[in-house]
Parts: sequence; C-alpha cells; structure tokens
Amino acid sequence: MTISYPLALPTHTGFTQIELRAINAVAYSRSPFTFSGQAFAYPGQMWTADITLPPMKRADAEQWVAWLISLCGQLRTFLMGDPNGATARGAATGTPLVNGGSQTGESLVIDGATANVTGWLKAGDYIQLGTGSSSRLHKVLADVNSSAGGAVTLDIWPHIRIAPADNATVIVSSAKGLFRLSSNEQSWSINEAAIYGITFSAMEAV
Repeated sequence: MTISYPLALPTHTGFTQIELRAINAVAYSRSPFTFSGQAFAYPGQMWTADITLPPMKRADAEQWVAWLISLCGQLRTFLMGDPNGATARGAATGTPLVNGGSQTGESLVIDGATANVTGWLKAGDYIQLGTGSSSRLHKVLADVNSSAGGAVTLDIWPHIRIAPADNATVIVSSAKGLFRLSSNEQSWSINEAAIYGITFSAMEAV
C-alpha cells in the first residue's frame, strides 16, 4: 500500500509533553550609548515544536519509529495540532466560513457562526484554514463575539500567508497545521528493560 502524505499522527499513544513555540522574524537594534532601540518586523512567522512520547514497549514504539522513518527526515510532511486545544474554549457553534476572498494579514473575517454569541471563540483557541497539504494552524489572540448576522472578525497568529477562498471552511475543532521534522536524523533509545524512549522536533511547513 502506498503511503499518502501528509501523514496523520499515530493515535495509539498520546504525548508525555509537547513544547510549542511561536517564532517571529523580528530584527531589533539597540544603541549601546542611549539604549534606545528600533524593531523591524519581517514577514516570517512559524510554529515549532518539541515532542516527548511516553516510555513504551516495542509493540507501541515500532509504530512511532516506522512513522518517523517514513517521513524521510525533512522531506515529507504530517498534520499536527495542540492536543490540549482540540476543543475550543469558546462556543464555536454554527458553520463558520471565510467571508470574502483575498484576505491576508493578521485578521480574518468569517460568517456562518451562530448569531449573537458572546465568546464565540476565546483567546488561545485555534482555527484551521485549508486541508491536507494546504492546512494552516492559527491561534486566536482575543475573545470575539458573533454579530446578529453571524459574522466574526478574528485576530490570529500567524498571519495569513495565502488568501483562503471565499466561503472556504474554517475548522474550529481539532485544528491542525502542516509540519515537517526539524532534522534529517531520527533516533530512539532502548534500555535494558526493553523500554523505548522517543523524542522528536518539528517545524511548520511554511
């Protein structure tokens, strides 16, 4: 059977820990004499992550090892989100859709939300734009309410790089983004009790 990419994460075990990082390409210069500074923001924004899996026996570990090796280092991609953020803190009800094409930048206008909901999404919730290899994970930066017409304007990070189509679906549950491994070398440990230890790092496939 041919493996299809991007891969889904194995689900037979969870994570012991995931460290997510939001990285911004910002240059900052400060005078050594006055200490006054100047910041300049470049377009680059991306997610990175360090993942630690629980200690496991070979039957479970080999599924993860095979998954990691099948990615061929940084060549291929997989889908991943924040496992603790799969369910929104806000109501997230209705059928949210992109309201208008050509949207880029740090905000997104949507419609199709349940009307007149306070806290339709809350700061820290996630949304997903696109599917498959076009999947992009965004974090909501402020609480938002829906209007009488079901419209919502979201402040999000990272900014929108490629404008989604008008009426494209906005995923608000189990949101995921496209990632690749941060290294071309994968390793795992096996101790004297035949317990496997697996960690890996990932970066957003921008």
